[in-house]
This record gives sequence, structure tokens and C-alpha cells, in this order.
Amino acid sequence: MPHFSRDVKIGQLVMVGFQGRHLCEDRHIQSILRDHSLGGVVLFDDVSPFGPPIKGNIESPAQVKALTQEIRQAANIPPFIAIDHEGGNVNRLKEKYGFPPACPASEFGKRNDDHFTWEESNKRAALLADLGIHVNLAPVVDVNVNPQNPALGLRERCISADPNIVTHHARIMINVFHAYGILSTLKHFPGHGSSTNDSHFGLVDVTEGWREYELKPFKTLIAEGFSDFILTAHAFNRNLDPHFPATLSQKILTELLRNTLKFKGAVISDDMNMAAIHDHYDRAEAVELALNAGVDILAIANANHYDPEIALQIMDSIREGIRKGRIKESVIDRSFERVMTLKRKISC
Repeated sequence: MPHFSRDVKIGQLVMVGFQGRHLCEDRHIQSILRDHSLGGVVLFDDVSPFGPPIKGNIESPAQVKALTQEIRQAANIPPFIAIDHEGGNVNRLKEKYGFPPACPASEFGKRNDDHFTWEESNKRAALLADLGIHVNLAPVVDVNVNPQNPALGLRERCISADPNIVTHHARIMINVFHAYGILSTLKHFPGHGSSTNDSHFGLVDVTEGWREYELKPFKTLIAEGFSDFILTAHAFNRNLDPHFPATLSQKILTELLRNTLKFKGAVISDDMNMAAIHDHYDRAEAVELALNAGVDILAIANANHYDPEIALQIMDSIREGIRKGRIKESVIDRSFERVMTLKRKISC
């Protein structure tokens, strides 16, 4: 591997959302891609969660395709271009923008039909490949332990309450996406399906409801060689760590996921600006804890309170953590190597 500076390595560990249908609409993201080696971007449609609408990145198939080309051309190191394409309620590529319909994940479990799952996955993978998007932040492999879960069950984001059915259909999806050169993301480790509230809006504790079989989809797919991305849950599980939510837990991300389950791919955080993290940890502390716990890519959706310089602030927090001796250089090197290994698998 060629020599890269510390700043380049730090930049590669950050993924962020931005505003605009074209790159020229957000001068900050242009600069961060070009001058600060931003590792990845995540695309969203328009959102207005807490105030004035935030202009997203989706308008039409032709526009998205042009945007991904602009992103690649702006960067010295091609970035991951990611999107949540779960289908159903979590689908940025909506019919109103001219994209084909995409059923919710629950439909795969209800039908339990391999051919249907393959066909739907094939349509989605072909679409993302044509658009120039090479990271899908899916499939959700949370087991539907609590159907009244506001973040997952009620939104039909879980495939099934049966971990074997979850695993089976997730496997089909992953294999199809791999055939198109697209990386997949298993989420939310170590299982979010039993929660009774939503980590977007506050603290989540799954201790009472969590069941060990929620690990089965992760465990089985990793044992079969899955080594793309696993995305963390911003949830306390005191069965596994009495002190930290999974995103910030060395017990969960290093001891369990890396050492016990033998995961070789990259760990990506759920949105670091969700209330479950943002409201309980200051930014520098959260960055330090996450990287030391085993997170390789710090993701910031930037879709709630938009901050055009959030990626630079995260990078500065990493540098400050290194300067103070709170983050070891070896941690940055390890995560950077995992990121670059995945980038070599795809034509970003």
C-alpha cells in the first residue's frame, strides 16, 4: 500500500451527508472531498425533521447519476457513495422522483419466497449500480422481537421474527448485490429489534427485551464469509456491556464482533448525531469512544441540524484525540486499512 499521511487516513474514516442536487450547490463538500480526503458520502432525499426543509440529493435518476459522477471526479481518493435503500419506509429513491417501487423488508419475510427476494434484490442492485452507488446501507437483519418497535417493527423494516428467515433472505440480497459490485451493510449490531423506542430521538435500552438469537443473522453470515460493513446500534444492552451503548462499546464491537464472531470487514457507526449519542456525550468524547471501541467509519447523516462543516469538526476531534494520547495511531491505521481493503473491492 502506498504511503498516506495521517490527515488522509483520518479523512477516510468519515462519511457525511450534504445538501444539494449537484456538488456545486455545497462548496464545503467539494472542498472536503478534494482537500481533506473525505472517505464517503451518504445520499438523502429532502428532509424537514425539526425546522425548514433540508435540500437533499435526489431529484431524478439522471440527476443522481450525474451527481455520483461529480462526487468521484472531485475526490483524490474515490469515496464510498452510500444510500439507505431498504425499501418501504426507508427508501431515498422514491417513486415520486421517477424510481421504481421498492417493497418493505417485511414483505420478504411474509412471502418467504426465494424467487421474489432475488427478483426484488436484482432490480435494486441494478438500479444502484447504474446510478453509481456502490454501498447499500442495508439489509436490516434485526430480528422482529417487538413488532411495536417504533424504529423498526412498526415501520416494517425487519424481515421476520424468525432469525433463520432473516438470515436466509439477507443472504440472497447480499449475494445479488455482490454480483453487481455493490457492498452491503448488516444492521444494527448486536440487535435492535426488541427496543421500545427510537434512538433517533433519545436513549434506547434493549436489556430487558434482547434475546441472544438476535445475534444469529450476524453470526451466521460472518461465518459464511461476509466482510463488507456492519452498522452499529445506538442502544444499551447491559447483558453485553453495562456501561456503553453498542456504538461506543469495546466489549461489543471488539471483544464480541471482532474477537468472538471473527468479523473481518469494516464497522460503520449509525448516525453520530442521533439523540442517543448527541444528547449524552460531547462530540470529542463520542469520537474517541467509538474509534477505540472498534468503529472504523464515523457516519454523520447531517439531516437533522445541518452543519456544512461537521465532517471537518469530526476530523479535528480525531486529531485532537491523537494529540492528547486518547486515540492511538494504531487505531487509525487499523481502520484505514479496513476501509481501503473494501474500496479495492469496488470501483468507487
